Amino acid sequence: MAIVNWIATNIFGNAGFLLGIIVMLGLILQKKTFSQTIQGTIKAIIGFQIIGIGSGVVVSSLNVFQPMWAEIFGLKAQNLGDYMGQNGFVDKFGTVVTLSMTFGFLINVLLARFTKFKYIYLTGHMMFWTSLIFAGIIFDQNMEANTFAVTAFLSVVLGVYWTLQPALTQPILRKITGNDSVALGHTSASVAFLGAMAGKVIGNKEKSTEDLKISEKWGFLRDSNIITGITMSVLFIIGTILLMLKNTEGARELLATSGDTSFFIYSILTSLQFAGGIAVVLFGVRMFIGEMVPAFKGIATKIVPGAVPALDCPIVFPYAPNAVIIGFVGAFAASLIWLVILGNAVGYVFVPTMIAIFFHAGTAGVFGNKTGGVRGALAAGVITATVIAVGQYVMVTFLTPNTVPDVVMWAADSDMFIIGPIIRLIANFIF
Repeated sequence: MAIVNWIATNIFGNAGFLLGIIVMLGLILQKKTFSQTIQGTIKAIIGFQIIGIGSGVVVSSLNVFQPMWAEIFGLKAQNLGDYMGQNGFVDKFGTVVTLSMTFGFLINVLLARFTKFKYIYLTGHMMFWTSLIFAGIIFDQNMEANTFAVTAFLSVVLGVYWTLQPALTQPILRKITGNDSVALGHTSASVAFLGAMAGKVIGNKEKSTEDLKISEKWGFLRDSNIITGITMSVLFIIGTILLMLKNTEGARELLATSGDTSFFIYSILTSLQFAGGIAVVLFGVRMFIGEMVPAFKGIATKIVPGAVPALDCPIVFPYAPNAVIIGFVGAFAASLIWLVILGNAVGYVFVPTMIAIFFHAGTAGVFGNKTGGVRGALAAGVITATVIAVGQYVMVTFLTPNTVPDVVMWAADSDMFIIGPIIRLIANFIF
């Protein structure tokens, strides 16, 4: 168990290191020189670390953006009642989570080796959160369930999910990237797929977000970095004005967080910091993919013929940066509507988690744009907000009220909200 825990923490828990090992193994299997192997491995890890740095900048900006709008709408933390919480749950059921994640990955590799679904899921942090939340759903309805049986059941569920999820989105991703070199391995797959389907119905793929006609006078808007910075600046400035008008104690405290700097200036700088983070992510993706894809051919040839790496959602961002922002804006607007609807209809305080909203809606926006252009990207964002809002209410209220509702509120994702009720239904019969 100590060995398994060490592997889960230090290998699966450190995605950059895991992917570095994958790249190194692939290069060794291709009989590359020592110099080529070292160069490819280190560049892949650096590329992935750059993605993490950029994502960290984006998250840092959203951590300013989210409380600002929460204060504007008077959102307070939902009363979750008595529950175990992440720390308590991991103390009691951490072994189940760790073993399920490890065996689930092995099942994924075996299915990739012996079936037509050749996708190997390599997004380590998503593997952990999915394992944790699905385990929380199962134990919530029976705390005394046999841990061996739950581990076996969850391992199979995760192994199958990590194999089939990339397959669901690959036909559309293939059109986005132009090849089958990578797949999407992320819990935004459901909204990406639904967004693409919506784009087919209500959109026009000929009017891509990346081909918007802009006169020479507004030529600077052809740069996706500029569009990102301006869009976020507008949202931040509107939020700042509303905070000033609200003039509550909480609003004054938020406005004071900028110190001696005007909060207006601070908001604009934070917006441009957000845009800079996206630019860093895109650079890291290009660098990482440039090393990962060629190296993975060694694994695809020697171990799992035809294997395709399923990777984190930022891999799609470079293909339609404008669609990422349009998807996010659509999801943000829909989230505000949903917090009003849920608050009035069922008394649930929906707190939009902007990190999930951005990364999921951005991914869905790229897919929606591919099938439906601007309208498709916008619709994909609305769908994302809907899945997250309704899913959060159902999961927190009915599926994990005694175990990990706190984790669900800030770490659960689109796929978990859709698959979670199905797992609960099956677990009710088994356990």
